[in-house]
Amino acid sequence: TDNSRQKLDLLLPKKPATNGPLPVVVFIHGGGWRNGDKSRGLGQVSRFAESGQFAAASIGYRLSGEAKWPAQIHDCKAAIRWLKANAKQYELDAKRICVFGTSAGGHLVAMLGATGGVETLEGKLGSHTERDSRVACVVDFFGPTDFLTMNDFPGRIDHDAATSPESLLIGGPIQQHKDKSRAATPMMYVTADDAPILIMHGTQDPLVPFDQSVQFLAALKRSKVDAVLAPITDGEHGFRGPTVNARVDQFLKKYLLGKEVVVSSEAIKP
Repeated sequence: TDNSRQKLDLLLPKKPATNGPLPVVVFIHGGGWRNGDKSRGLGQVSRFAESGQFAAASIGYRLSGEAKWPAQIHDCKAAIRWLKANAKQYELDAKRICVFGTSAGGHLVAMLGATGGVETLEGKLGSHTERDSRVACVVDFFGPTDFLTMNDFPGRIDHDAATSPESLLIGGPIQQHKDKSRAATPMMYVTADDAPILIMHGTQDPLVPFDQSVQFLAALKRSKVDAVLAPITDGEHGFRGPTVNARVDQFLKKYLLGKEVVVSSEAIKP
């Protein structure tokens, strides 16, 4: 559309490592669903395009001040459909798309991984509604997965308050709108056909409790989804570094490049 939030940036390698279509790493930014834009993702995914092994993209979505849930997931799914519809033009592999997000973006990529076949969340945006929005794999950095239990481990945010990011996203205090809250959380959609997922989360995160990822992993394992949780020992809300990058690369080698590697769940020290 003409809405600046419903656009994406596409990065293509100057020297592709292969002659065939490239897998794609797609970034979705954080910011509590109320801040940030797609420019935040360029630094996160440029290294993948620079390697020549991947194309990369950073997508935008409407923030909660403009539109309430499920507008955000509608925008993200429309972006995935656009990439698939234009795969031939840009030499992308539509069957090998990984979505990677941090915080609120982590929530949105987890939703994409868990709701590939959920028609009610597809929306009607864009010219490619005949396409599906399934993704091949997911990298979730400290994303919320169950809004109604976020206050079980209190931190700097009262998630049940009317002004919390989660309440602003759904349009009212989460505990007073439990059905809406459940409908907006990845935990409620976990099934055996979900995309493989790597979850990374700081054990001392003061904004999104580490327990959110522990709960999510347990639900994924119960449904026999390929899932790994790599704790960041004493990590808070945000982390980076070569060890973190290496774990992500390990995951992408397995699920996008088809290499026979084991994705470690060993804790990482920041």
